[in-house]
Parts: sequence; structure tokens; C-alpha cells
Amino acid sequence: MVNVTGSSYGYFKRDVSWLSFNYRVLLEAEDDSLPLYERIRFLSIYSSNLEEFYEIRVAEHRGVIMKKKFAEETYEEAEETLAEITREVNRQQLEYYRIFSDSILPELNRQNIHLYQDSRPEPFHEDFVRDFFNEEVFPFLSPVMLQAGDIQTFIRDRRLYLIVRMTKKDSPITVAGLPPAYHYALMKIPFAKAPRFIELPEHEGVRYIMFIDDVIRANLSTVFPGYVTDSCYSIKISRDADIYLENEKGSNLIEIIRNKVKKRKVGDLSRFMYDRRMPADFLGFVCVAFGISREDLVMGGRYLNLQDLSKLPNPIGKRLEQQTPLPMRVPFLDETGSMFRAVGERDILLHFPYQSFDYLIRLLMEAAFDPDVEEIKITQYRVAENSAVINTLISAAQNGKRVTVFVELKARFDEENNMSTAELMKYAGIRIIYSIPGLKVHAKVAIILRKSGHSFAYLSTGNFNEKTARIYSDMALLTANAGLIEDIDKVFAVLEGKLSEPVFRYLQVAHFNMVPELKRMIRRETEHVRQGRRGKIILKMNGLHDRSMIDELYNASENGVEIDLIIRGICCLVPGQPYSRNIRVTRIVDMFLEHARVWYFYNDGTVDLYLSSADWMRRNLTRRIEAAFPILDPEIKNEVVHMLDIQLRDNTKACLIDDSLNNCFKHDDNPVKTRAQLAIYEFLKEKSALG
Repeated sequence: MVNVTGSSYGYFKRDVSWLSFNYRVLLEAEDDSLPLYERIRFLSIYSSNLEEFYEIRVAEHRGVIMKKKFAEETYEEAEETLAEITREVNRQQLEYYRIFSDSILPELNRQNIHLYQDSRPEPFHEDFVRDFFNEEVFPFLSPVMLQAGDIQTFIRDRRLYLIVRMTKKDSPITVAGLPPAYHYALMKIPFAKAPRFIELPEHEGVRYIMFIDDVIRANLSTVFPGYVTDSCYSIKISRDADIYLENEKGSNLIEIIRNKVKKRKVGDLSRFMYDRRMPADFLGFVCVAFGISREDLVMGGRYLNLQDLSKLPNPIGKRLEQQTPLPMRVPFLDETGSMFRAVGERDILLHFPYQSFDYLIRLLMEAAFDPDVEEIKITQYRVAENSAVINTLISAAQNGKRVTVFVELKARFDEENNMSTAELMKYAGIRIIYSIPGLKVHAKVAIILRKSGHSFAYLSTGNFNEKTARIYSDMALLTANAGLIEDIDKVFAVLEGKLSEPVFRYLQVAHFNMVPELKRMIRRETEHVRQGRRGKIILKMNGLHDRSMIDELYNASENGVEIDLIIRGICCLVPGQPYSRNIRVTRIVDMFLEHARVWYFYNDGTVDLYLSSADWMRRNLTRRIEAAFPILDPEIKNEVVHMLDIQLRDNTKACLIDDSLNNCFKHDDNPVKTRAQLAIYEFLKEKSALG
């Protein structure tokens, strides 16, 4: 798994590393200390993650092989990587279905919830299933008869299909030694007309649930009255969903994006998933009928599209679900009343989802009505539908404030939502600035500029999105620091095309000073060690991929700098090697998605601490506008450092990543069990109580 090319150092392959992360997600489904429906939720997340992985990453490798895309790999490298991906995904799929069959289903049964599997409905449900099928499903079925080599039938991505093999009722008796005259039909499950899971009548205290797939299977004789069903299997495909907008420009950018989003639905095949129990001759027919190569095949089980498990009915209620802590109020902000007055007194660091996102809405609403506010500027990457943030900006514009919103139209899978919200804001009188050619704007910053008194800034590791703020773990700084506000104003001047060579005093901004500053701070830790002092670095991020930055960490490790990495997802740095002997890689997967980026440099005891929107991925450091901001308040700095320490002490949900990309749980004999997310909540709760 370690790839060494052109360097004395080794690196994990990006996509193989990501599969290790997704496997860690799958392991949550096996944790019987979690409530049952929380485990089911992780099965759904695993499947959803894998779907996007095939739509984007696998599609990119296939594009290299088909010579349709430029990428930083050769044809041979792409083939080798795809082979590794297929082997690992097939292994994980077997684990997935083992967990589902051997762990989840028995636990559902123990809770008197029976999910029908591989069987027809019990006699006491036959009438209900037949009637439901006839009234709610049958009118929306459009079966298509298939012929070998007939690839005119188009299969939609992210849709579930059944392929039925049949013989005619009046066909002659099969000649001995010859296969029967089979006929095949394709049916799309009408996902928009019927739910994936059907709740059946309770019977003797047991709640019954049935896949819509099996409701259809149980009534195939109604769909094909002139045939006898031989067998029926599920299939689905994934298509290339990356629409490659990095360099698009021009006044018709919105129209370009709209057209490309439409074409996403007919992208090249990146995965053909099938029930692994499908006989070889059946699978052979399917491959010929749809022009599928063996390299496209990924094994699944009887039930595909299992991201739908997030919709599995829970007839028992909250007892079987994870009860996440409610977002806390911040007494200082509530007691002060005015957000402007509170932030004018001192910097405030908010922690989502532990604390309420409402304070950002209050800050923007106060700006909308404050007579001294002249202008609000904000970036938009991913916002919630029917966003409260957007509504407050519209209120500000309607109250005569100048409002400027930079809208990143190239936010993958949010293009359409961003276009519609941009049009809504534009109609309300908000000035909209669209994407920069060749760059994505990923920084999460806002400033509120006033005629007199303090101006204010909001800098965050996460999006201006009240929905994800309930499930993503992020941090946001509210400040009246004039130097930070001046730097943010320069970022907006760059976005507005008014400034091309900015000089920043406090911020580190990708595409400008971020990489040089990071390398300087890493090398400074090395120099401290050389002088006999301590060198220490803690980096918390979603992904670590950029080789030049990894090499800096390897070099620091070789020189004795202590390095702790808390990396949720992709990590191409290989621990456990001579050149990484001082580096430890921790991964935490729990009820909230770890999303904050925190960079700690010991600096001989004068700690430098930055929060950021940026991972150390090549795309973030070279092809995006990202911002990292320093924590200057000593009390807040200590607070964040303590939270990092809690995460490094986690011996419940944390894993160490070894040199084979295994997730090695940090379970130990310590009687004190630390689950970082719950411990952080309690820490913030106690801090809040002390004022």
C-alpha cells in the first residue's frame, strides 16, 4: 500500500487511504455499544460515501484509462489503482453484508422488528402486500424486455433496478442438455412514488418492514402474466458526476454550469453493482446486454442502494436512536444581549454543534438593523436550503445595507442550490460575485463594516449552514480585531478583482502566503530541536495529501519534532517508518462529523494556533482560496489546546493508523474512558457554568 516514487519517502495512495477511512465508518455499525439505529445510520453513511467515491474518484481514474481526462497519473498507474480499489471494495462489501446480516438483523429481531429478508410475506401479510403493490406500485412500473447486445436501454445512476429472468408459460419442454429459452426484463424501482421500506401490519407484538424490492418480487406474476419467473436480481450503476468547472469563465457561467449539471446524469460508467449471487450465465447476459466490462463489476448483496437505510422506519422510537446533546447557549452572549456589544468587549469562539449556531444569525440580524452598519461581505460555499443566513442577508439589503456575497458556483453537488440562492439574493438587491476561473473559494469569512465604533468579523472552519452545524464539528471566531478585519477585507478585494498581490498581517491565505508560512513554522520547530529545545506540532484536519507538506513533516520527524496528526479522512503520510518515527496519526469517527481544522505549533512555549477552512490537500493549497486565522486571545487558545488534548486522549472512538492503513482502536486498560465528543461537550458545559 505504500507508494514510493521519485522520493526517499513513502506515501499511501490517496484513494486507498480514503477507503481505509470509509471502512472506519463501517466499523461504527459493528459497535454494539451504540443504539441500533445509530449503527444503521453508519451503514447508510458508508454506502453514501462509497457512491460519491465512485462518481468522482473512480470516474477520474477511468477517465485516464479512456484518455478523456488529464490527471497526474499514467494509464498504468490508473489501472493499478483501480485494481487495488476493486479488491478492497469487494472485501469491504463482504464485511458490510456480514455486519448487516449477522449483527443488525438479529438485533432488530430482538427489538421485535422483523425486516423481511429473502422470503415471501407470511400468510397474514399476503393480502396487504398484494393490495399495496396493486395500488401503490404496479401503476408506476415500466418493465422493458431485453435482448443481448441491446444497449439502447439507458440505466440511470443512483437508481435501483431489478432484472428478471423468465420462461414463457407455453414454451415447449426443454431438450435435455440444452439451456431453457430465457427471456429477460429490466424494471426501475419507482423510488419517487413509493418508499424504499414498507411498514406492514403488526402481528402478535412484532412490527414488520419489507423492502419495496421484495414487494415487487412477490408480485412478479402480476407484472409478467405470460411468464414463469426463474430468478430476479438487483443491479445499479454509478456514473461520472464530476463536471470539471475549475477553469470555466465568462458572463454565461451560470448557463455553462446548468448544462454541465444536466450532463452529469448521463456521465460515463464508473461502477456496475450487482447481487453477488447472480449466476455466471445471468451475469454474462447482463454484461453483454449493457456493454459492461468485467473491470466495471462490483459485488453487492440482494439489496443495493443501502444508503436508503437512513430511511428505515423506527417503530420503537428514540430508545433505539443516538441522543445527541442539545446545542448549548453561551451565557455571556445571552446576558450581554447585543452581539455587537459582546464581541466588541472580547473575542468569542463558538463550537458547533456543541453550542448554538443561532448566534451567527443574531449577529447578522443585528447588522441588518444597526444604523451604523454600511456594508456586509460574506462568502457562500454550501448553504442550507431555505437558509436563515440568506434570509438575514436579504433583510439587511432591504434595510439599505450594501451586501456583497461571493457565491462559489463550483461547490460539487451544491451547484444548483447555490445558483438558486444567488438568484434569490440578486433579486433582493444583494451584489453577487461569482466563481473565480481556475480557483474555488472555500474560505468561510464575513465582515460587517460600520461607520463608527467597532466593525466585526466572523471566521470559521465550516460553512454558513445551520443544518450541517447540527452534525459537523466546527469552530467559528467572532472578533472586532481591526487587523483581522483589514486582512479579511483584502481577501474580498482579491475576490472583487481589486487586488492581485495582497500582503496579509495575520491571515494565512492559500494561493498567497499559506504554504510559505506553514513551511516556515514547521522548520522553526525543527530548529528549536536542533538547539536542544522542544519541538511539537499538532495538526487536526480532514485530509493530508500534499506531498511537499508531508515531506516537511517527515523531515521534522527525522530531526526529533513530536508530531500528532488528527486526520479524519485521507492521510497519505505513512507512520511507523524510520522517517516518521515521531509521528502519530489518530482518526476519530463518532456521532458528529469531525470537520474543524486546527494547527498547533509549540514555538518554544509561545504557542501559535491557527484555525482554518483548509486541509493539506493539493487542491486546497494550490487551487482554492482558503483562510487560516490565528487565535490571539490566550484564554481561547488554552481552550482549543485543551480540546486537542481531549481528542488525543480518546480511548473509545479514536484509532491509530498503522503502516498498512489499518484502523487500530486505542482501547486500553485505563479505567477512565474518554469519548472525545462527549468529553468536549462536558468541558464546554462546565466552562459555560463558570462564566
